[in-house]
Amino acid sequence: MPKIKTNRAAAKRFRKTASGKIKCGHAFRSHILTKKSTKLKRGLRAKNHLKACDAPGVARMLPY
Repeated sequence: MPKIKTNRAAAKRFRKTASGKIKCGHAFRSHILTKKSTKLKRGLRAKNHLKACDAPGVARMLPY
């Protein structure tokens, strides 16, 4: 049987946790940070998990 290829774009953006959830980064965190409030930027530092409705599609892209 051939192996399933990992989607490399997804592999760079998502990680699986030990419990099976999928970690991801936050949007609005990369540039033009001067006009964003300190409170917003501090909140974007926190951990982020995918919602349950989006997880199956990403899990299919990350078979291993």
